[in-house]
Amino acid sequence: MALKHDIHAGIDVEPMQLKMNESAEQETVDISSQREVRYEHSKDLGQLLSELNLSLLITTYQAGKIALVGSHEEKLALSFHNFDRPMGVAINDDGDTMAVAAKNKIWFLRDAPEIATQLEPSTAACFLTRSAQVTGEIQAHEMGFVGDKLWVVNTLFSCLCTLDPNFSFVPQWRPRFISSLAPEDRCHLNGLAMEAGQPRFVTAMGETDEAGGWRANKVQTGCLIDITTHEVIARGFAMPHSPRVHDGQIWLLDSGRGTLVRLDPNTGNSEIAARFPGYTRGLAIHGRYAFIGLSRIRETSTFGGVPIAEDRDRLKCGVAVIDLQESRLLGQLEFKTGVEEVFDVSVIAGKPLATMRGPFSEEDGKNTIWTVPDA
Repeated sequence: MALKHDIHAGIDVEPMQLKMNESAEQETVDISSQREVRYEHSKDLGQLLSELNLSLLITTYQAGKIALVGSHEEKLALSFHNFDRPMGVAINDDGDTMAVAAKNKIWFLRDAPEIATQLEPSTAACFLTRSAQVTGEIQAHEMGFVGDKLWVVNTLFSCLCTLDPNFSFVPQWRPRFISSLAPEDRCHLNGLAMEAGQPRFVTAMGETDEAGGWRANKVQTGCLIDITTHEVIARGFAMPHSPRVHDGQIWLLDSGRGTLVRLDPNTGNSEIAARFPGYTRGLAIHGRYAFIGLSRIRETSTFGGVPIAEDRDRLKCGVAVIDLQESRLLGQLEFKTGVEEVFDVSVIAGKPLATMRGPFSEEDGKNTIWTVPDA
């Protein structure tokens, strides 16, 4: 394992050449075309997920899929499910409802445990698509449940919103520097951190109030905002994403620099906890373990000028698993072909093997599951 340890500076996992003792191949069908996805993973990743009693959801809007990663008999189990440009994923506190932000709607799936046990192999959860709320293309990014109400980062309108069947969306909060509600992506609001079951922090790529204004200096203007006070508590990030509150600290991904950052919420002081060879986006923390999404970046103006673009050829796409307490890399899943970008990474706790029937299950090659009430 080519891995250097530096407890003070954080984990330096560049070039993250974790030895691959086990690899697998997977072929799946895209909504519009055939797409072969090859991936490799560290040998003990399936065993680790089994021991942690969880599975992972990985969204990739670039490939139009959600990857569901779990374990069966301590071996990695991975399946792909078609969605139309999936972005953020949220699971409620009870673990029985999943929301998926897609191109112009939010999909809702419900767990059917009585069906999960009848599948072969038997799974701990089976999420079935039940409904969708049409929002229009608001560029919905991260989301979080507050009770049974879903909060959505509405990037196009630079606000946080909730859903109502009578409206496209209901605005709930916007940064103090955003003067009005307009479909102009003024600051590229993108990440949402929940604390004690309530929305608490958001990330944005700039404190700008004009259409696409964040693009001009995106390498230095990323910020973290406390939505309860409207105060910007940290600045200077390069396209930040995925803020999370854990053990009294704030964690976020300084995506354009390929790092995981730890912040003191009282002072706003930050330090790098880990570096990765990828555009870091998508973060899930479970106990002492962090699951970080990595992406290769496109040659577009969106990513032009970010620090990691200088090493574009060595960037990886997948998920890295690190132990936050011991500052070490535990494993990784790397997509070799078919998937270039990851957006969100979420944990399904207590369910080491799960399945789903998404809105396009026939295109996933999955049989339809019908459910009806008792007579």
